[in-house]
Amino acid sequence: MNLFKASFVALACGALMSCATQSTLNTGPRDASAYISQYQAALRSQIISDVRYELDFQLTGEAEFSATSKVTFQLSEIPKQLSLDLNKAQIKRFIINGTAVYPNYNGAYISLNTRLLTSGENTVEVQFTRPHSTNGEGLHRFKDPVDGKVYLYSHFEPAAAQQMFAVFDQPDIKANYQITVTAPKDWQVISTMRESQITPAGAYNRWTFPDTPKLSPYNFSMHAGPYHMWQDNSGRYPMRLFARESVANQVTPQDWFNYTKQGLTFFDNYFGIPYPFKKYDQILVPDFLYGAMENAGAVTFAEDHFLYKAAMTADQKQSLAGVIMHEMAHQWFGDLVTMKWWNGLWLNESFASFMGTLATQEATEFTNAWRTFYAKGKQRAYEQDSLVTTHPIEVPVATTQNAFDNIDAITYQKGASTLKQLRHLLGDMVFRRGVSNYLKQYSYQNAELDDFINSLGKAAGRDLSAWTQEWLYSAGVNTIKAEYRCEGNRISDFSLIQLPASAELPTLREQKVQVALFTQGRFDLRHDVTVPVTYKGERTEVKQLIGERCPDLVYPNFDDWGFVKVELDDKSFNTAKQQLSNVSDPLLRSMLWQSLWDSVREGKLSLDQYLSTVFVNAPAETDYTIVGQIIDSMLRSKQYLAQIAPIQQNYAENAIKGLSQMSLRKAMESKGDNDFQRIWFDAYVSLASDRDSLRHLAQLVDGETKIKGLTLDQDLRWAIITQLNRYDFPNAQQRLTKEAAKDNSDSGEKAALAAQVIRPEAAAKRRWLSKVHQDSLPFSKQRIIMENLYPAEQKLLSAATAEERLASLRDMDKKGPVFMRNYAHNLIPTDCNYTSIAALDKVLDSQTGLSNLTRRNLLETRQIEQRCVLIKSKMTQ
Repeated sequence: MNLFKASFVALACGALMSCATQSTLNTGPRDASAYISQYQAALRSQIISDVRYELDFQLTGEAEFSATSKVTFQLSEIPKQLSLDLNKAQIKRFIINGTAVYPNYNGAYISLNTRLLTSGENTVEVQFTRPHSTNGEGLHRFKDPVDGKVYLYSHFEPAAAQQMFAVFDQPDIKANYQITVTAPKDWQVISTMRESQITPAGAYNRWTFPDTPKLSPYNFSMHAGPYHMWQDNSGRYPMRLFARESVANQVTPQDWFNYTKQGLTFFDNYFGIPYPFKKYDQILVPDFLYGAMENAGAVTFAEDHFLYKAAMTADQKQSLAGVIMHEMAHQWFGDLVTMKWWNGLWLNESFASFMGTLATQEATEFTNAWRTFYAKGKQRAYEQDSLVTTHPIEVPVATTQNAFDNIDAITYQKGASTLKQLRHLLGDMVFRRGVSNYLKQYSYQNAELDDFINSLGKAAGRDLSAWTQEWLYSAGVNTIKAEYRCEGNRISDFSLIQLPASAELPTLREQKVQVALFTQGRFDLRHDVTVPVTYKGERTEVKQLIGERCPDLVYPNFDDWGFVKVELDDKSFNTAKQQLSNVSDPLLRSMLWQSLWDSVREGKLSLDQYLSTVFVNAPAETDYTIVGQIIDSMLRSKQYLAQIAPIQQNYAENAIKGLSQMSLRKAMESKGDNDFQRIWFDAYVSLASDRDSLRHLAQLVDGETKIKGLTLDQDLRWAIITQLNRYDFPNAQQRLTKEAAKDNSDSGEKAALAAQVIRPEAAAKRRWLSKVHQDSLPFSKQRIIMENLYPAEQKLLSAATAEERLASLRDMDKKGPVFMRNYAHNLIPTDCNYTSIAALDKVLDSQTGLSNLTRRNLLETRQIEQRCVLIKSKMTQ
């Protein structure tokens, strides 16, 4: 059927309303894109209710699928314009209220003929075919290179359900979904509900599913393929786990089921509301865009984050537990109660990040979860909130195209820290009661921020409007520092000083923290006293500390209650540098390490001085979380050292070699402790760049030498081969070819591609870049190319195409936010000098038509370049 391309449509006012009302509601036609504005979506939801979808899918495993969408809904009045979203389909039959008509369809949405609509119940039926998606959205198709089997999974957030069926694709039009699926006999079909019937139909089976509870479109899902299935019915709710057949031996189902069962018990008790869906399925899927997705009753996980070819380390297990808990929290907060529009997405993610960490700490063996949160996630939030592109936690979202423009560490980790702070401020029981009341009141509905805050305020008997304004609608991170005087070795005056984020972001916030004092003992740093303090404004006196012994170190955010940067006073800073190994409290030690690294990034401590502290203290560190934190700073240091001036090149090479050799030594000393041996060896591989280290890695992968206790699994072998190719070590290409022939898995194909792309060959770099620019490969492979094309030390190779990449930004921007997020993050040129900064200035001034997302990435890249120049200038070596 040749489809008529409509040049107009969307939502407007009802035909039966007064002229004044019509002029208010009629927003005019939507543009021809698949995106809808918040205003238009709000008008559509005003007149539509009681939506039900009957969806019938015919799946063969081929490149296209066939489907029928039957949409039943109530109209409060007949509008002038109404659109039904359906993206890039070939419509075969179209019926409105029993009348077959020619569809007014522009490839993004159908303009419904409003003369065929009625006040009250309406039914629209669309039969269509559509190619499967290959970019991780809609109904994604993946063909396993190992056995040729085809796997499908859906992903709809923020508004990609329209890539799979005809739908009012916005979160505040909740609906019931009833699906029927025809699929090959050896396939599983997984959705929100458990199937009610499977009927043979020749070479296929016909799967029938009962109605779901009311869900927003992005929370519904359907996945199909010859997935391997594990089951566990030992808990209150039946649990299943699915993965591709070829990777099933890399899954440890008992870990998944244990953490899932612990989480369901914890959340049932915490919220006071039973898990809202009848079963709990989890599906490991390939080529996934994100870490995981909270589809109601059928959570999807990026398999490359959670498949291991050797026994999991403690860090990997904790990551698994944390992500399971995060997505599980969404089943209540996000699926049961859903935001009305995408400006509320932060609350879903912040709450899940907060509750996921709390559940991991209290319901699993990982009682250090909040320390891990501080060392990893919270630091990303501090970094993001210190950039010129910082934004309030709650921000407007103009259209569905902008839904993810500001989804970042502020959304997740700052928001989670804010909720943690609010819990401290209100008290655990009050906070918990407010959350439970909110979930009960708005179950299976949509809600807004005010609904949540009012529920907490009512439970606390307190007006939280000022707190909301300070924390959720004001951007930037504050700094606190202790200011005190001592007389006769006793504190005579003590205040907390709060500094604004900047002159442009002057907000000072109310917050509850703990102030701790320490004095230097003979063998350790003694913890003398801790007092809780609720501070606000520029200065808060802490009279409780007057008369205490004069401290050698003051830490004004002890136990990490607050979301605030800490500026140590001079005496405390010197104590921190000298006494790191004598600090017994692991969280404080972690925070002191962070203070030193922050001082490097802010230009207050030279990088070489920081690395001297690393060389002295890192080998003695026994806490796994802190070791990971130190190693992260070592890897970042390597990136900075790769950029420094030629006059300092000798120091840079020696420092990187010293870090790699220290890592190797620690890996060898950690025989018998798999966690520590693996984390140090991973660091060694990433840091290796000198010929001696690379030769040793080559000998390891060739089997000519070994490290006692260490097994080179396939992941490690690829990591080594990639590093050898990164520095063009002799015969690295041959090793790559040989390894690729042995490992024909999907992960092996992607690892081989990464190793090939990272090779320092100018002509090859241009060919890889052209594949990105011309869309000649699937997005999953384009993403790998972008991530590996220009590592920090390949400065000349990067410079050779820098102008081309900057000039192409406008064209790349047109490929949409999923593509552009990856392109901008990896391929905006950097060189850690003023010339690079000037080039970015020129683009920002001249290319004014770029999307908000791309301009944001340019601004952030420029600031990161400025920081790199600052760090380079502070080097004393």
